[in-house]
Amino acid sequence: MTATPSHADLVLRSRRVVTPEGTRPAAVAVTDGRVTAVLPHGAALPAGARLVDVGDDALLPGLVDTHVHVNDPGRTEWEGFWTATRAAAAGGITTLLDMPLNSLPPTTTAAHLAVKRAVARDKAHVDTGFWGGAVPGNLGYLRPLHEAGVFGFKCFLSPSGVEEFPELDAARLEAALTEIAAFDGLLIVHAEDPGHLSGAPQPHGPRYADFLASRPRAAENDAIALLIDLARRLDARVHVLHLSSSDALPMIAAARREGVRITVETCPHFLTLTAEEVPDGATEFKCCPPIRERGNQDALWAGLAEGTIDCVVSDHSPCTTDLKVPDFGRAWGGISSLQLGLPAVWTAARARGHGLDDVVRWMSAAPAALARLDGDKGGIAVGRHADFAVLAPEETFTVDPAALHHRNQVTAYAGRTLHGVVRSTWLRGEQITDHGRTTAKAGRLIERTTA
Repeated sequence: MTATPSHADLVLRSRRVVTPEGTRPAAVAVTDGRVTAVLPHGAALPAGARLVDVGDDALLPGLVDTHVHVNDPGRTEWEGFWTATRAAAAGGITTLLDMPLNSLPPTTTAAHLAVKRAVARDKAHVDTGFWGGAVPGNLGYLRPLHEAGVFGFKCFLSPSGVEEFPELDAARLEAALTEIAAFDGLLIVHAEDPGHLSGAPQPHGPRYADFLASRPRAAENDAIALLIDLARRLDARVHVLHLSSSDALPMIAAARREGVRITVETCPHFLTLTAEEVPDGATEFKCCPPIRERGNQDALWAGLAEGTIDCVVSDHSPCTTDLKVPDFGRAWGGISSLQLGLPAVWTAARARGHGLDDVVRWMSAAPAALARLDGDKGGIAVGRHADFAVLAPEETFTVDPAALHHRNQVTAYAGRTLHGVVRSTWLRGEQITDHGRTTAKAGRLIERTTA
């Protein structure tokens, strides 16, 4: 606990405040958008403070989602900054980072970044930053993008699904990582080996088993082994996106023990959905890499518990309803879950004996650290932004796609009953949602160097 400040703008009080030191009754004082004290629950109010007492609802730091495909500009019929950030806010997310592909232009040059920022500036309900892209032919643009404030660089090792964002072969991957390591940047990687994918049975038809066979675990495992080798040789920072194959966990853990600078994320759909439950033709469950079997999911949870997997982020990759045709070979691959990640993960976590402290570590603290935003984001602590999510952990709701705020109401969670209702979301001390309804638009565009 900290000393009571003489003045504060706001005090949020809860019997369950999730702080880096644990969950406890507390009162959080806020001035000028930052936390100025974490006080005993019954502490006297500082002068001038407005009290908001949320009772038994839990006060969490706002979530940080470092993996969101906003698709704006260029594919705004799929999603957009207004709808994506509104959905994020309704789900307790106060900071998101936009992926560089699926927009036109892709974020592969500083000029393209400027276009994207101009589009996003007046549409952000939550704080919004940007990843750059590493593609064939843009090696000379990586440092200028870094200097322009992107949080790192995404690349694919296999086809991305859009022609304007090609994959890197092994030689180009090494060249890009060498350049990025020179300024201690971060390379984030869609790690699936193209040789394994081309050699596997090609996906077709409505059966999920056929699609799963087209994206074997070996594709992820071998791609991750390549990344570990390069990161070791170049002393580079690499991050594995959306880990699906639990087979890769032992080699990742071993590499980290020897000091290789590799971090790993997984996603709510890999932790809460299983291959065995996907109905024929239900392409709302299609994503790459794919949702795998129940035993694989159990191993991913073990990797989270052990700390081999650092964080859980959405990989929100929406599309229009017509692209989700009932053929796993032709349907667009992507799970829409931006608004539902917190309750989905909490529902599964509580059933496995985890607490809100764990969920906050995976979905707020660790993503903030990955983006080097942890001086401002990712925890309820003095000096950090007053970004909060108020959650009713025991309350349940049934997912109605029509009630979601992202642009196309397609989701693999339709009809599921989840624990955890987000009562309100706060950004730098300002309430931006109330029971899912937008109350203010306070998001800012953030940069790696200034956030």
